[in-house]
Amino acid sequence: MPFIIIIFFEVVLLAIISTLVSGLRITAQWERAVILRYGSFHSVKGPGIIYVIPIIDYAKFLDMRVLTLNIPKQSVITKDNVPIEVDGVVFFKIEDAEKSIVKIQDYRFAISQYAQNSLRDVLGGLSLDEVLAERERVQKEVYEHFKEKVKEWGMYVDSVRILDIQMPEDLKRVMSRQASAEREKRATIIKAEGDKLASVNLSEAAKIMLESKGAMELRTLQTIDGLGASPSNTIVLFPIELMQHLKNSNQTQQ
Repeated sequence: MPFIIIIFFEVVLLAIISTLVSGLRITAQWERAVILRYGSFHSVKGPGIIYVIPIIDYAKFLDMRVLTLNIPKQSVITKDNVPIEVDGVVFFKIEDAEKSIVKIQDYRFAISQYAQNSLRDVLGGLSLDEVLAERERVQKEVYEHFKEKVKEWGMYVDSVRILDIQMPEDLKRVMSRQASAEREKRATIIKAEGDKLASVNLSEAAKIMLESKGAMELRTLQTIDGLGASPSNTIVLFPIELMQHLKNSNQTQQ
């Protein structure tokens, strides 16, 4: 009998020790443990080694780093009645661990719903051109739209990013043709400006050569040299002075 009693007490003691030891927890640098005692908020612990009283305490571990939450693809009608589909991502973090547990049941779901609603509201008040050309502005407006609300839940929204904007295929083709026409227009303008500048330069060069006899002769020699030696090329050198003499004679006869 005494032996059985000893064994019984050893088992009980071992159970008590195991229960007490099971209350030890290790929280990482980026974690916090929200302790609920008898069902009510008690404290926030961590990082490092913490102790959770078995049966009495309940610990909810939270990641305090910046978290990401995808915004599902949303169908939106813009201000100018163009249907588009938009998705994005929210960067946020838990700022107040107590509020994130006590104030809201599922903060991820709540933030997702607010982000979707804000995205639809903001894009619905803008034209397609504004949505495409002013993405930074759109992102900022969506961010401002719901950042204060999530603060009530102990959350801090770092930023909102729009990932993709999808348009109807027929609208894409129209915009592609418009972009192509605009590129051709710019290319034509640039070519015209280049031709104008080239004509001005050629005119100035011609004036200089006419005023300088040596420059004209040098240009002639450069042209002859550029022709190169080839069986298909026959080069006949005709003195410029003779050309001038014939011209003067013709004028005299007239």
